[in-house]
Amino acid sequence: MVESSNFLEIVSQAQRMEVDPPFQQTYTTLLEKATKGAADHKDVVDIIEECELPLIDLGRLNLKNLEKEKCKSEIARASQEWGFFQVVNHGISREILDKMRSEQVKVFKQPFNEKSKEEEFLNLSRGTYRWGTPTATCLKQLSWSEAFHIPMSEIQVSNGFSTALSSTMEQFATTVANLAHKLAEILAEKFDCKSDFIKENCLSSTCYLRMNRYPPCPIPSEVFALMPHTDSDFLTILHQDEVGGLQLVKDGKWFAVKPNPDALIINIGDLFQVINGTFS
Repeated sequence: MVESSNFLEIVSQAQRMEVDPPFQQTYTTLLEKATKGAADHKDVVDIIEECELPLIDLGRLNLKNLEKEKCKSEIARASQEWGFFQVVNHGISREILDKMRSEQVKVFKQPFNEKSKEEEFLNLSRGTYRWGTPTATCLKQLSWSEAFHIPMSEIQVSNGFSTALSSTMEQFATTVANLAHKLAEILAEKFDCKSDFIKENCLSSTCYLRMNRYPPCPIPSEVFALMPHTDSDFLTILHQDEVGGLQLVKDGKWFAVKPNPDALIINIGDLFQVINGTFS
């Protein structure tokens, strides 16, 4: 999966009401319970330390064999110890990242009534646009977010997207997919997976591009932007903007990942862990 994370937005209150999903109307009961409960007790807020993930310069993969192997070993070690790491000199240009963010902002700024009409809005398949958590019975089960979860097979110029959005998504997804295959092959090599495993199992038909947005929340201390989870895929490659917000657990402790505008974040997914059993 490739992801482009939340964007910094400056819009008026009236615009926000038109753009944002109807969280407060839909989850009125849950919000009222939380507000009432807040008057009865004082919440204990966990202190979350900021951290910098292991940073790996992929440009070293193009150097002589010794340095190349050191780089591969660092990737393997970070995957085992953290399950996350950052990469620079990753081959995705600043121009592509900036274009992707710009097009993402345009899409999310469309009125909610338009975004929710997936098939009419961008000719997307049903279920591509997602927001909130329909099954939530308490605020801790609610994700205060909206997203487009788009199969790679639908990212085509002829699919009905605007020309700028389609070409940008295709360019972004293709370059990031190439990076994902490079990293997956290194991990397969370091952890003794079959040589043809990646080619047979990491297919474009099973990959997605996910664009995320986290609207302002009236009680941010009570609600998750995304509920705590693990990624079920092989690899997730995330472009985090300057707002930040990514948090992860290591050794039972939560850390906030400091944004790095030049880096992409790599997350080792559940499928790799199930197959290998040595990752964090």
